[in-house]
Amino acid sequence: MPTLKEVQTKIGSIKKTKQITKAMNMVAASRLRGARNAMEGFRPFAGKFAEVLGSLAEKAGEDASPLLTPRDEVKKIHLVLCTSDRGLCGGFNMNLIEKARKFMEQKKGEGKEFIVTNFGKKGRDWSRKEGLQIKNEYLGVVGSDFGFNVATNAGRSLIDGFLAGDWDEVYVVWSNFLSMGKQVSTLQQILPIPPIEEEQKKDINAPFRAEHICEPSPDELLGEMLPRNVYIQIHSGLLETSTSEHAARMMAMDNATKACNDMVNELTLLYNKARQAAITADLMDIVGGAEALKG
Repeated sequence: MPTLKEVQTKIGSIKKTKQITKAMNMVAASRLRGARNAMEGFRPFAGKFAEVLGSLAEKAGEDASPLLTPRDEVKKIHLVLCTSDRGLCGGFNMNLIEKARKFMEQKKGEGKEFIVTNFGKKGRDWSRKEGLQIKNEYLGVVGSDFGFNVATNAGRSLIDGFLAGDWDEVYVVWSNFLSMGKQVSTLQQILPIPPIEEEQKKDINAPFRAEHICEPSPDELLGEMLPRNVYIQIHSGLLETSTSEHAARMMAMDNATKACNDMVNELTLLYNKARQAAITADLMDIVGGAEALKG
């Protein structure tokens, strides 16, 4: 059984750890509110933009823009991996990395090559460890306040490389925020811009898609809207990932605080047992000494 001093030291260190985890939980909760407001404010715009763009693309056809036309043969894929810069958020980063890993293993089995753009240190470090070719890296973005210019700069680089033939497809791995306890790692293709799914067209329960009257023509509008759609998808993914990171860290720190409470209770019980054993031993020594003197 450990000594009283050892148990006291452990209890003190765990209480200090509890203070840190509780403070990190409060910081994550504060940042979560701001990130969630930004995400929920952008969602309606992104959804309506995608709806209008889908209507225009359906009218114009795949030949209206090279951003809509799939390549005859896909040899090289550009993967944009969105992770956080910091840890202590449970399995948040590992889920995103595992999503990217499985996708890459599947495509590499088909003979595809990969180029990576990283948002966040965790994804960047993993890409370096795997020996992947990194095109760009953006640190200090996910989990912080960032502007639309970040997505614009990244999107321009992706579009330029796609049009130049440096890569044939572009995918984004990001975390979809569903609730405080559920964030889903998502893989989304952004180039070439995928068409409307046939199942959605045939679904009688799908919401009615309005017929948009265009001025100028759909072909001219697509020239402006298609690049913006790439920027919007990247920005939306970053907002979702930032919100998911704060929610995951908040839950992880809350669980850590509860674990600290449980450990303190267990150690307190152990301390009381050790103290009682020490008192009993002292009493036995006293009684034994008294009996010896009597003899």
